[in-house]
Amino acid sequence: MKSAVETLSPTRAKLTVEVPFEELKPSLDKAYKQIAQQINVPGFRRGKVPPMVIDRQVGRGAVLEQAINEVVPQKYMEAIQENSIEPLSQPEIEVTKLEDNDVVEFTAELDVKPEFELPDYSGVEASVEDVAVSDEDVAEQVQALRERFGTLTEVDRAAADGDFVTIDLAATQDGEAVEGAQVSGMSYQVGRGGMLDGLDEALAGMEAGEEKTFSSQLVGGDLVGEDVDVAVTVTQVQEQELPELDDEFAQMASEFDTVDELTEDVRERLQRGKRLEQAAEARDAVLEVLVDQVDVPLPDTLVADELNARRQSVEQQLMMSGLTMEKYLEDEGQTVEEFEAELERRVRDALVAQFILDEIAKKEEVGVEQQDLSDHILRRAQASGQDPQEFANHMFEHNHIPELVQEILRGKALATVVESAKVTDGSGNHVELANLRPDGTIGEPEAEASEQAETAGSDAAEPADEPAEESEGKDA
Repeated sequence: MKSAVETLSPTRAKLTVEVPFEELKPSLDKAYKQIAQQINVPGFRRGKVPPMVIDRQVGRGAVLEQAINEVVPQKYMEAIQENSIEPLSQPEIEVTKLEDNDVVEFTAELDVKPEFELPDYSGVEASVEDVAVSDEDVAEQVQALRERFGTLTEVDRAAADGDFVTIDLAATQDGEAVEGAQVSGMSYQVGRGGMLDGLDEALAGMEAGEEKTFSSQLVGGDLVGEDVDVAVTVTQVQEQELPELDDEFAQMASEFDTVDELTEDVRERLQRGKRLEQAAEARDAVLEVLVDQVDVPLPDTLVADELNARRQSVEQQLMMSGLTMEKYLEDEGQTVEEFEAELERRVRDALVAQFILDEIAKKEEVGVEQQDLSDHILRRAQASGQDPQEFANHMFEHNHIPELVQEILRGKALATVVESAKVTDGSGNHVELANLRPDGTIGEPEAEASEQAETAGSDAAEPADEPAEESEGKDA
């Protein structure tokens, strides 16, 4: 077999493959046998029809076509590997020459991975926002904790902001009941929001047994976004009584003895969470710097396919949230053109980032262990709310494992870049990323090395969960 590559564009190539007829012979013999099993010829048993008779009865061309259909995909893959081509699309294959008993030639046009010069990714400089936990943030979390331990007491008065009410809702349009837009006995906190526009305003001042009608728009169903009349009936008003914020509450709600200790723990937890958010921001910022440093040509078909996938994802999310695209754009203050332009920019940046990280992973000779894959599958399953085993089975059955491996490689490549990056916050302080743990704490490099050595030494005796935790720490 001989093959040649013609570059049609930075992202498009044409393969010309010439296959000597002797390399076609095994597939040709196989085609004769298969056809012999399928036809009835007087004087011959099924499966025993000679090739010469098949040529007369069926035609040599049909046999050649079947053989070529089997050979071409095999030779295409060989040519791809022989020429070190990384395909990004299915090939457009055309048989351009067929000389019986001599040669078969075909061409394959396809999108290919673009070549580009990898930018210097050592010591990338980026900046992120400060990690700031305000007293208001702490107070909000402590208040939420108090509400968890609050009690509800029925009151004989009008509902006020913060009260819990039991309500019935029924929507009508032009006097006709809207199907599926009725609910009874629902508990709702006045002022919470997130349901129907106008509900909180209608509930304020209503007492048990009262009914009121207000205008709103449905957030789901066939009439989503249309004006309807909603009748709300209050059947019960309850006042929430919160426990006093004192040492007794701290002991009841936590493992701490005093309110000061509880409050300090809340502040520390918020600090760790903000630190993880900052780390995620740092990864994005570092990657953005790399993307801005290199010009990577992208195949139009790849961009178009990804754009369609992103649009469908957005539309599905909006549908699940009970929003239309028109309402979403109105809330965001965007036109359709602005939305499309922003979406395309994000798609292009994401694809460029993938190509850059793929090259870094290759240059750094990054590898994927079985434990890496298991941990990644577990995290993906947890993020999507699925059973890990069911998620893993689905990935294997639908051949998505190569995609997961690629995600892991890119994650490790980005971690390599981020750990060597010079990231500062808004105040000019160095942001520690290399020793950031999954729980948001900062580990000491020496202590980390000591812990790893101890774990390695005890693996034979206790091969439990330690390696998985270490792997997660490295991924972070």
